[in-house]
Amino acid sequence: MSQLKSYCIAIILAVFCLEGCNAQSSKQSQALQLITSVALPGVAGRIDHLAFDSATGHIFIAALGNNSVEVVDLRTNKIIHSITGLSEPQGIAFITGKNMLFVANGGNGACAIFNTATYQKITSVQLPGDADNVRYDAVNKKIYVGYGEGGIAVIDVATLRQVADIKLQGHPESFQLDIAAKKIYVNVPGKQQVEVIGLEKQVVTDRWKLTAAKSNFPMALDVISRRLFIGCRHPAKLLVLDTDSGKLITAFDTDSDVDDIFYNPKNSSIYFSCGGGYIDIFKQETPNTYTLVEKIPSRSGARTSLFLPQSNRLIVAKPKSFNSDAALLVYGIKN
Repeated sequence: MSQLKSYCIAIILAVFCLEGCNAQSSKQSQALQLITSVALPGVAGRIDHLAFDSATGHIFIAALGNNSVEVVDLRTNKIIHSITGLSEPQGIAFITGKNMLFVANGGNGACAIFNTATYQKITSVQLPGDADNVRYDAVNKKIYVGYGEGGIAVIDVATLRQVADIKLQGHPESFQLDIAAKKIYVNVPGKQQVEVIGLEKQVVTDRWKLTAAKSNFPMALDVISRRLFIGCRHPAKLLVLDTDSGKLITAFDTDSDVDDIFYNPKNSSIYFSCGGGYIDIFKQETPNTYTLVEKIPSRSGARTSLFLPQSNRLIVAKPKSFNSDAALLVYGIKN
C-alpha cells in the first residue's frame, strides 16, 4: 500500500471517529441532548438561516448553496418540499397565522414572499443587492430586511410593499428589534460597530464602536436585563453590552466561526453555534455576571441554528461533508 493511500485512509478513519465521538459527547451533555439527526439529502454547500412554523411543525431552511429553501416536517423528520429557483437565499422569516414566508436573496437582492400553504410565490420586493437578515415586528406588522452596502428596508405586511429605507454606514449583519425601547440594534462588521436605530423616526441615533473584537456577525437580545449579546470572529469572542449605554459589560473567548446566537430567558442561557464544530453555552448569573457552562461538540461547519422555545429545542444545521449528507441536528434543552 502506498504512503499516500495509507495517509488518506487514516484521515477518513479519523473523521468517522470524530463524528461518532461528537454525537456521543452531545448525548452526555448536561445542557443539551442530541435527540435526532434529520438528513437533508441533495443539499450541498452553505446553509444559512432557519425559520419555524409552530402550527405545522415545519422548519424552513435557507439552503444558500442549493439556491433553494428546504421544508422539513419535524414531526416526521423528513423533507416535504423544496422551493427552488432562488438566488443565494440567506435570511428567512415566517409570519404565524398568515402562511407567509419571507426569503432574502443575496444573489439578486430580492426579498421573495411565498404562501406556505401552496408554496407559490406571492410577490417580491426588489432591493439594491445582497439581501441578508430578516426580522418581523409582530406589533407593528413590519418586516425588516438588511441589504447591500448599508441599508435596512421596511416592508409593510398588509400591502407587501417597501415603506421605508434606513441608511447605515456599512452592510448590516444580524440585528435585533427592541420594540419596548423602540430601537433596533444592528451589527455592522465592516465598521466594527453596532448602529442603533430609533424606530419612530427610523434613523440611526447612536453608534457603538467595538474595541474588544471585530467581525461582529450574530447578535441576541435580553430585553428584560437590557443586555445585548454579540458574537465576534476575530478574535472569537462573546461580547455583552448594556443596551442603554452601549458599554461593554464583559467578554469571553469562544469557539471559532460563530454565526447564530440565541438567548433562552427560561433558564438564562446563551447558545452559540460555531462553525468550528462546537455549541458554546453560557449562563447568565446576573445581568453583569456570566459563566461558560459547556462546549458541546457538534459538527464542523454547523454554524447556523434556531432556538425553538415552544418545544424547548435547539436546531443546528450541518452542511454536507465528504462522508455524510447535510442534516439538521435536533437538540433537546435540559433545564
